[in-house]
Amino acid sequence: MKIGKYVKGKANKYKVLIDDEPYTLYDDVIVKYNLLMKHDIDKELFTEMIKYNSELDSYYMSIKYITIKLRSELEIRNYLSKKEISSNVIDKTIKRLKDNHFLNDEVYTKAYINDQINLTNNGPKKIRKDLIKLGIAEEYIDEYLTKIDHQIWIDKINNFIEKKIRLNHNSSANFLRMKISNELINMGYDKEDINSYINSYDIIDADIKKKEYLKAKEQLSKKYSGYELDRKIKERLYRKGFYINQEDNYEE
Repeated sequence: MKIGKYVKGKANKYKVLIDDEPYTLYDDVIVKYNLLMKHDIDKELFTEMIKYNSELDSYYMSIKYITIKLRSELEIRNYLSKKEISSNVIDKTIKRLKDNHFLNDEVYTKAYINDQINLTNNGPKKIRKDLIKLGIAEEYIDEYLTKIDHQIWIDKINNFIEKKIRLNHNSSANFLRMKISNELINMGYDKEDINSYINSYDIIDADIKKKEYLKAKEQLSKKYSGYELDRKIKERLYRKGFYINQEDNYEE
């Protein structure tokens, strides 16, 4: 098989004519097989070259993927599988990435947990669950999660509660507490921690109750009056977690 001209391509690739057919080869292949000094190669060497070039393609593709952000081993395997890379080449790629310190699930776990703490509101249970989905061994996850000061999770819970109370415009204190609790549980925080702090907040909803009462009255008075109107208003507010007492006087 005759080797023709070389044309420099992008990055570390060359276009090489072999028996008048164009092939894109990495410069690693050209150097390893000393192609610049050869004019002819046999089919056995050609097959070996193409195989090695495919392995390099998988490797460099993975590095590019990792440079966007750190990846777990499972993420790399799934990524390469979608690119229709053979399992044998994927195994070799994973080994090479690990040998060259591009892939390390322990480092990934620590970085992932730190990012979740600093950049998201996610709690420890959700972080753990998401890492397991990423193929991280539970021993790595638990090792690093147990090193996190518990006060960090408490502070995040309290910050979230305070923000939600501050932004509340239409929920009763009871409904708001229940809503916040459910959100924090879904975010991966411990239920006991949530209950310990959310009940310590004094949520003032008197103005909201008055607003909801007047809004309900304006809407329902178009259809009801007297005792029936009063009952319908109370029913609507009750569904929203508000209770109308005798001392509540919202008549204008």
